[in-house]
Amino acid sequence: MRDRQASHSARRAREFEAFVAGAAGRLLHAATLLTAEPANGNPRARRLLALSLAHTYASWDRLHGEDPYDLARQYLAARFARGAWHRHGAVLARARRRPAGPLRGLAPQERLILVLRLYEGVAEEQTAALLGLPAERVRTICERATAALLHPPAERSRPVPEPKAATS
Repeated sequence: MRDRQASHSARRAREFEAFVAGAAGRLLHAATLLTAEPANGNPRARRLLALSLAHTYASWDRLHGEDPYDLARQYLAARFARGAWHRHGAVLARARRRPAGPLRGLAPQERLILVLRLYEGVAEEQTAALLGLPAERVRTICERATAALLHPPAERSRPVPEPKAATS
């Protein structure tokens, strides 16, 4: 009996290690896009990844043919959404470092929907179900976020001072 449990645990560990080797990079990139952190300094994204992988490992034996990547992505998205929504009021209340990633100009919900729809290729209906939103709302937010990325507002520039007239 003990040998069987040890064998099962070893197989489980090997399967999970193989999954992590194949999926961790993509999940980390998705988390980095969500948190709008730079790729070389992304502690929040790494924490999201670690929590997502821990949850996936804890659920590994209960997957029964389900896609572990899908489970990890769902947990990552849900964890980000929960943290972003709760932190949103706190962010407005205190000065916080501006995000530096490519999606920095988007609100957390826009980043989440854009990453799920465009980067991860999750269907509109699945995204809506995951976030508890109507599909039309997901479509609208995705279109708005895409437009904001493709056509960012012009940055305000300082007025150029007039050159002083030369006196001779």
